[in-house]
Order: sequence, then structure tokens, then C-alpha cells
Amino acid sequence: GAAMMAAAARRGRLGREGRASLSSFLLGASVAALPLLLGSSPALLAGPGLRGRLALALHVAGVNAALLLLYPRPLYKIAVRACFLGFAFGCGLLLSAGRSAWRHFGWYMCSLSLFHYSEYLVTAINNPRSLSLDSFLLNHSFEYNLAALSSWVEFTLEKLFFPELKQITWLSTVGLLMVIFGDCLRKAAMLTAGSNFNHIVQNEKSDTHTLVTSGVYGWFRHPSYVGWFYWSIGTQVLLCNPICVVGYALASWRFFRERIEEEEITLIHFFGEEYLEYKRKVPSGLPFIKGVKLEL
Repeated sequence: GAAMMAAAARRGRLGREGRASLSSFLLGASVAALPLLLGSSPALLAGPGLRGRLALALHVAGVNAALLLLYPRPLYKIAVRACFLGFAFGCGLLLSAGRSAWRHFGWYMCSLSLFHYSEYLVTAINNPRSLSLDSFLLNHSFEYNLAALSSWVEFTLEKLFFPELKQITWLSTVGLLMVIFGDCLRKAAMLTAGSNFNHIVQNEKSDTHTLVTSGVYGWFRHPSYVGWFYWSIGTQVLLCNPICVVGYALASWRFFRERIEEEEITLIHFFGEEYLEYKRKVPSGLPFIKGVKLEL
């Protein structure tokens, strides 16, 4: 992730918004360096006591003051969101480095924050014309936010009543691998599609729209959805959340089945026989989802 960010910045493909977001994300993530500055272990911030919490509060206040001084209002809105995600990523690293029962939750925090930040960064590189605050996907939908909240509640309650359930490292590792695979596949799809990729399903064909069938689109018709599907389920395997694993799998499958049908109607309208031929040759990539059915 960090290598991709640095390479993008070096190539000069990032506009003002992208550069502001990247520096703010890294500034937020610098919270991971606090134990070094305080001369203590990473567990200081996860454990009891006021010292670690005071350090966190001072870091947040200092970074926010810096952002207010550095950026005018429109860029500050971008910067503060990127910084928040960086801060969550840095706190996740601290939890991951410690030996507390929250270590796997630290992996999850890193996964969640990096997913949302990289959605914005890749859009900034790929399709800056469609870039907006919504590109962070932080306000994706009420259902998405409810699902995230449900997973945190389940993890906390099960950690309280069945602590051994949250210490199955091999299962959390499988979840982490699912998360990495899913996020990498989604970002590869976004980068392969280039300016054809948009977070909002397009109903009108622009002059720049082309049918992308190369790279990961040669494996699946909807690689960004396949990636997101396995990433979302992977986050719950990582947390060892049995209820949310089932709930996420069912909710994601239903959402993507409807989304794919809606999108394929548009793609057939845009590309006609060219898309139908592609649809015959390449699977959707999601289990038991065939896409829109055509009446012959």
C-alpha cells in the first residue's frame, strides 16, 4: 500500500486533492510512532492508564491544528477524512504490534482504514474528474454503516463472554489473506479500467467509455465486486465473528446480485453484441450470480 502511494506521488499523477489526502493520511498514521517518542512499548496505547490516552488526544489535537493551518476549507474537508483514516491505520498498527487480546482487531482496523483511503487515492490517480468526498466511501449507505457497527458489537460481546473465540490466530490469518486478496483485486480492477471506473453506476455513455476486457477483466466480468465481496467477508473471518460472517456473506451476495443485473442492463445498452459476447465467455466471478438474464 505505502509503495503504491509513493510511486503514484513520484509519477506526478496526483492532483492537489490527492497530494493533500496522501500527506494527511501519513500525518494521521504517524500516531504509530508515539511509543518510540515516549520510549515505551506499543501496548502503552492499548493498555490501561492515562499516559497513553493523553498522548493520543494531544496527537489528534496537534494534527488537526496543523491541517487547519495548512489547508483552505475545501482541501481541509479532504485532509481531515484522510487524516482520520491514517490515524485509525496507525492505531491498528499499535494494536497489532501489542500482545493484547485486541491484536486481531488491530489487523481489522488497518484493513478497514486502508481500504477506504485507497478507494480515494486510486480514484485520484485514475479518474480525477469523478473525485469527490464520496470517493472515500465513508458514507456508502446506512446499511453499510449498520453492518460495520454490528461487527464491532459482536466482536466486543464475544470477546467478553467467549474470549478464546477471539484468539484463533490461524483463522484470523485466513481472514487477513482474504482481505488482502479482495482489496488487491478491487484496486487492480480500478486501475485496469482507468477512467471507465466510477463509484456510481453510469446511465449515460460518454465518449471515453470503452469495454474493458483485459487484465483482471479477463478473469471475471466484475472483478471490483468480486474483490469487495471477499474483502467484506474476510474482515469478519479475521475478527472470528461467526454471526457476521454469515450475515455479511448473505447481504453482500444479495447486494451484488442486484447491482450486477442493474449494471449489465446498462452495459448491454452501451456496447450491445460486444458485451453479450464477452458475457458468454467470462464468468461474473461471484458464486451463483449469472448476471442479467436475456429473453430470447
